[in-house]
Amino acid sequence: MPSTAARRPALNERALLFTLAAVQFTHIMDFMIMMPLGARLMQVFGITPAQFSLLVASYGFAAAASGFLGGFVLDRFDRRSALLTLYTGFDLATLACAFAPTYEILMGARIAAGACGGVAGSLVTSMVGDVIPPERRGRGMGVVMTAFPIASVFGVPAGLILSGWLEWHAPFQLLALCSAAILLYARRVLPHVPSHRSENHPVRQMLEILTHRIHRRCFLLSAVLVFAGASVVPFMAPSLITNVGLDERWELPLVYLFGGACAFFTMPWLGRLADRHDKFHVLVAVSLLAVAIVPFITRLGPGPLPYTLAVTTLFFIAMSGRFAPAMAMITNAVDARYRGGFMSVNSAVQQASGGLANLTAGLLVTQDVSGRLVGYSRAGLVAGVAFVLTVVLAAWLRSGAPHAARNPAPATPAPAEPV
Repeated sequence: MPSTAARRPALNERALLFTLAAVQFTHIMDFMIMMPLGARLMQVFGITPAQFSLLVASYGFAAAASGFLGGFVLDRFDRRSALLTLYTGFDLATLACAFAPTYEILMGARIAAGACGGVAGSLVTSMVGDVIPPERRGRGMGVVMTAFPIASVFGVPAGLILSGWLEWHAPFQLLALCSAAILLYARRVLPHVPSHRSENHPVRQMLEILTHRIHRRCFLLSAVLVFAGASVVPFMAPSLITNVGLDERWELPLVYLFGGACAFFTMPWLGRLADRHDKFHVLVAVSLLAVAIVPFITRLGPGPLPYTLAVTTLFFIAMSGRFAPAMAMITNAVDARYRGGFMSVNSAVQQASGGLANLTAGLLVTQDVSGRLVGYSRAGLVAGVAFVLTVVLAAWLRSGAPHAARNPAPATPAPAEPV
């Protein structure tokens, strides 16, 4: 029987994926912008690395809490209406971040942004699963996931430049303005995706989501997928400034520009590769690159800028490239009737895992009397173990749901009726 996505009337997939990627871009950008601003925020507010990691983690923990609660009810609402409502809340919370005068108020605004943005991000992946047919789902997920490198190419350098020219509030003001424009465009483009209403009570539906054998494997895979990168990324920019000696105004933006630009081209390519080959094999290949490069990036010291850019660019490619095949496997493994609630809970798992990784890195990384970061290599070791565990858990998921990694065979045309 053809899938729900395959039976859906034709629509402009390119416009849909562009819009969903734009929503995902602002959500990821809102999270990422804190990391290159780390050194400045620690100076402005007089906070420690542990306090900064708590500021980063608060976004993830808020998204985790709201994502878990959303799992009870999201499958009962039209995807479009739910996404637009949550994205409006995200835009307002980001605007509050832009005018936060103190660390405590910024913390509250970050919590509100995470609560709305995290669930909005889960609805983006739900709509990809609902609307894009399985044979193109790897490509679709790859396009949506290019939000990460785009945020690096345009957003993070722009944020660093704006904060250097003006103040640290400026990147959030720009992000709030961009989100408002995307919201207006999304109202025109996003299709109505009917809810997958169930006769089950919301609590019963949640229990089925949480206790399903395949779902548990998906949740574990999602958790380590995010934990690996989030153990290293928060302190990458501060390390490049204090340990490597990069100039914050022009050399650090180059790191994100080169890394993001390369990842922008490799992610859709990896998505197409996952549509043509076993998704697990693609995930293994990219994860091996991540394991190989993470010891280099966490031990970087003063050296030639081209070498630093080569190491950081490979890390961007490997870290972001894992998401297209992994998320395509997870989306394929879940029935459509559970997808909205599952993706909301899955987002909660990812955000909680990211927050836990941020806190773990905050405990492992400290500053010495000269201001250098100490212990970053220990965070890299933790990330390396998580990269390997991602492959192990993906193999476990494939053993229970082989269709999640395989690509459906092209449909055979029906024989013509005799004349």
